[in-house]
Amino acid sequence: MAPKKSFLLRMNPQLYEVMEKWAADEFRSVNAHIEFLLRDAALRSGRLGKKEKLSHQENDEYDAD
Repeated sequence: MAPKKSFLLRMNPQLYEVMEKWAADEFRSVNAHIEFLLRDAALRSGRLGKKEKLSHQENDEYDAD
């Protein structure tokens, strides 16, 4: 498995609070929840292939940063 890419993400404090609460509701870290939402959007739009989808399912066993 390839290492994850790190990058800085800036967002509005109000949006961050929403992400924080939403992530807590789903028992995820904010980072893991943002990645989940982005991956879901990429899958729904058809931009993420099966190979990437399968590697995500392996990573679903843990949502740690």
